[in-house]
Amino acid sequence: MAFTRKYRSEETKDKISAYLYISPFFIIFAIIGLYPAIFSLFLAFQKWNGLGEMSFVGLNNFKVVLQDPIFWKALYNTIVMGIMGTAPQIIVGIILAFILNQAYLKFKNTFRAMVFLPYITSMVAVALVFGVFFSNNDTALANYILNIFGMDTVAWKTSEWGAKIAISIMVFWRWIGYNTIIYLAGLQSIPKDLYEAARIDGANTFQQLRYITIPLLKPFIVLTVFFSTVGALQLFTEPTVFLGTQAFSRTEAMTVVMYLYRDAFSLQSFGTGSATAVILLFIIVVASAINTYLTSGIRKKGKGIKS
Repeated sequence: MAFTRKYRSEETKDKISAYLYISPFFIIFAIIGLYPAIFSLFLAFQKWNGLGEMSFVGLNNFKVVLQDPIFWKALYNTIVMGIMGTAPQIIVGIILAFILNQAYLKFKNTFRAMVFLPYITSMVAVALVFGVFFSNNDTALANYILNIFGMDTVAWKTSEWGAKIAISIMVFWRWIGYNTIIYLAGLQSIPKDLYEAARIDGANTFQQLRYITIPLLKPFIVLTVFFSTVGALQLFTEPTVFLGTQAFSRTEAMTVVMYLYRDAFSLQSFGTGSATAVILLFIIVVASAINTYLTSGIRKKGKGIKS
């Protein structure tokens, strides 16, 4: 009996010790993750300016947001810039990964580091570079290139499509390396024997890419599409740093998250800001569900081929 009690006591101590080791993560997550999320959901049904008393307004905040044309404009901008900034990443990322995976390529590690470098570059540096490249002035590098081809100067930061194109290029440049590395990891998991057999059968590089690389990269493509979709819907940093002080006063490139930020911290309407966050969460969940469905479909097809 004494031995049993001692064993149980030691077992209890081990369990407590294990929970204490992992508790910092859960405590920090509860403070900076779980609590703000629950409080934001609570605020979605309240009218509050951040200082005064709260008053319950039910679904009125959602009604105000959904009836605001600026919200729909922001949603439209988010979708358009998301497609323009992320869709080319898939095509170009696969091509770059395919090239970087070739055996004949010299200085592979150098090229891989160069491709991944934009992802780890400071946003302050990115904003300065793209701010100069896409300036509204006639002497801006982008406008200088357009003038060479006989095209008119573009006001990149104030025109409807100029701002969208500039921000989309910034998003593409910043995230292309991230997707390329994921595709490169997927390519390295493909057996080399398949490519050797294809070469023996007379397949050229394009046919290898089309019939071997892309089909076997489908799970990785779905993964990057999922991350790109969620990231595009949460687009905030790139347009904010690019537009600067005009980011929240103009609607040419305002995104849903910028609309949320403007309501909460510029207009002190935390209720409508939180309601916007809930609506955005719903949109992200729907997009995630679609991606999960596509992923499960690919897995089923893969199992069917194996069988």
